[in-house]
Amino acid sequence: MNAKTTLSAKGQVVIPKDVRDQLGFAPGQVLDVVPMGGGVLLKPQHKKSGRSFDEIMAGIRARYRHQGPPLSVEDMDEAVARMFRDSQD
Repeated sequence: MNAKTTLSAKGQVVIPKDVRDQLGFAPGQVLDVVPMGGGVLLKPQHKKSGRSFDEIMAGIRARYRHQGPPLSVEDMDEAVARMFRDSQD
């Protein structure tokens, strides 16, 4: 996904509609601006759920059950990365 936009005299940019739609950005969406290697990354700031850590972990455990031997940290990192990749499709 490559798109172009122009910086206005006020320092504003418009995120093209097809990109906003694909990423699920809505009016009023708060974006973190992260300087990166000669450019910037616009990252959506997620709203806090109001749930405790224990409640969140219980939800994760209920949803993603692992059956088998313990996993290494590297295996868990890959599983999380795969989950996020799959959720983007």
